[in-house]
Amino acid sequence: MPDAVVIGAGPNGLVAANLLADAGWSVEVLEAQEEPGGALRSDRGVHPDYISDVFSAFYPLAAASPVIGALALEAEGLRWTHAPRVLAHPLADGRCAVLDRDRESTAEGLEAFGAGDGQAWEHLCRIWDLLDEPLLEALFTPFPPVRAAARLAARLRAGGGLRLARTMALPVRRLGEEEFTGEGGRLLLAGNALHADLAPEAAGSGGFGWLMSMLGQTHGFPVPVGGSGRLTDALVRRLERLGGGVRCGERVTEVVVRGGRAVGVRTAGGEGIVAHKAVLADVAAPDLYTRLVDAAELPDRVFDDLRRFQWDFATFKVDWALSGPIPWTAPQAATAGTVHLADGVDALTRFAAQIAMGQVPDEPFALLGQMTTADASRSPAGTESAWAYTHVPHRIKGDAGEDGLTGSWDERERTAMADRIEAQVERYAPGFRDRVLARRILAPPTLESLDANLHGGALNGGTTSLHQQLVFRPTPGTGRPETPVRGLYLASASAHPGGGVHGAPGANAARAALRTHRAAGAFSAAQRALARRGRSGAAGPVRPGAKR
Repeated sequence: MPDAVVIGAGPNGLVAANLLADAGWSVEVLEAQEEPGGALRSDRGVHPDYISDVFSAFYPLAAASPVIGALALEAEGLRWTHAPRVLAHPLADGRCAVLDRDRESTAEGLEAFGAGDGQAWEHLCRIWDLLDEPLLEALFTPFPPVRAAARLAARLRAGGGLRLARTMALPVRRLGEEEFTGEGGRLLLAGNALHADLAPEAAGSGGFGWLMSMLGQTHGFPVPVGGSGRLTDALVRRLERLGGGVRCGERVTEVVVRGGRAVGVRTAGGEGIVAHKAVLADVAAPDLYTRLVDAAELPDRVFDDLRRFQWDFATFKVDWALSGPIPWTAPQAATAGTVHLADGVDALTRFAAQIAMGQVPDEPFALLGQMTTADASRSPAGTESAWAYTHVPHRIKGDAGEDGLTGSWDERERTAMADRIEAQVERYAPGFRDRVLARRILAPPTLESLDANLHGGALNGGTTSLHQQLVFRPTPGTGRPETPVRGLYLASASAHPGGGVHGAPGANAARAALRTHRAAGAFSAAQRALARRGRSGAAGPVRPGAKR
C-alpha cells in the first residue's frame, strides 16, 4: 500500500512524486500513456535520423524555477544547451527584432528600430533586476505567497508603487506603445505574450509578455541535450532512485472516496490501489471533477464553476525534418532557437481577433523552433530539426482563409492547415519548402489523444487570462491545490500558477499533502496525550468556577 498515488506522469506529477519521496513517502505514479512525460516527450517519429520534441521544446520557466533547480537533475544526467540567440522576430522587409541573453546586444538591436528604444529596453531590464527574486518566489510557491508577496510589495514601492503595478497590468499593445518608438521592442513583448492565450489588447498581457521576455533575457530558452524527453528521464530516474515507481499504460478511471476522503484509485483494468495518505492528480480540473470523482462527493458549486471554466487556445503543430538550415531573409533569425512569425503587432491583433470570432486564421501567427540550432545532437550536421505551432479556436465557426476548414481535422483539413503554416514560413524564408524531407502533423485531436490533459490541444490547462488566475484558478476559491475531497490534491497546470514546465503545481500539491498529514499527526498525538493524562488521573474534570 503506497503512501500516495499520483495520477499522471507529466512533469507536475513527477515533480510531486519526487518531493513526496524526498519526505520518505512511498509513491506510485500511474500514467495512461505507454510512456511517461505527458507534454514532455521526444521521439524520432518524423525521420529516424532526427529527434523531434512532440509537445513542449524550450524551457525558460524550468531554468528559472526554484522547484526544478532544487531537484538537482543534472545529477541524473540532464544537460542543458542554448541556441546562439534566444528569440528572433523577422519582418517581411528584412528587419529582425532579436532577444539575446546579453542585454546590451538586445538593446543595441532595438535601437535600430527607434531612437531611444535601447534605453527603453534597459529600463524594463532594471525593473526585472528589482523584482525578479520575490516575483519568481511568489509565482512558484503556494497561494497566498505571504512572505514573497511582502517582499514583492516592498520592491514595488521602491520601484514606483502603483505606477509600476499599472505598467504590469497594461495590455501588451499599450505597454509597447508607451515604452518604445519603434516596432522591435513591441514585437518582442507581444510575441511572448502570445506564448499564452493573451491577445495584444488583453489586460495583463503586458506583464506576461515582459515576464517571458525577461526570463529569456536572463535564463535564455534552454533545451535538454538529446530532446525534451531527457528531462522526463531525469525525473523518473530520480524518483526510482528514491524508491518510487511509475506504471505506464495504467489509466485511472476513478478516485475512490470513503467518508469524504480519497482513499485510493481504480484503474481501467479493474485494479484498486489504496493510497494510505493522499491522492494527487496531475489531471486537468474538468476531467478530475467530472470524470474521476463521483458527483455525489462534490458540492454543487463545483459544477456551476466548471461550466464557466475556460480553456486556453487550441493548438495545431507541424514537425519537420529539413535537409538544411531555414533560408531566412533576415540573417539574424538563423541564430535563434525560437522564431516568431507575424508581420507586426497589428497582425498579432488580427490573428487573435479571428480566433475570438471562431475563425481559423488565414495568416497564422507561428511560433517556430529550430532545434538543431539549439542542440546539435538533434539531427545530422548541416540539417535542421524544426517545428512550428499556431493556435486555432476550439469551436470553429468559419475559416478566414480559402480552404473551408471546419474543425473536423480530417486528412484534407490537416494537410491544408499544415500547408498554411508552411506558407507563413515561406514568406520569411523563401525556399523553405524545398528543404522539407518529412513532416508530421499534430492537429488538436491528435495532441489530446497523446496527452489527455491537452484538451483540444490546449497547452496551459486553462486560460492565462486574469479571470482564471490566482484565487480564480481553476475556479473561484483559495488558489490552493486542496480540493473539496479530503486527501485529494490538484497537481496539474489547471492549478495555480498554471501552465509551463516549472513544476510548481505539482510541488504545491505535494507540500499541501505533507503539511496536512503532519498537522493530522500532530493533532492525533495531542489527542493521545490528553487521553493518557485522563487515564492516569493527572488531570481530572474541571468543576465550574474551579481555578487551573
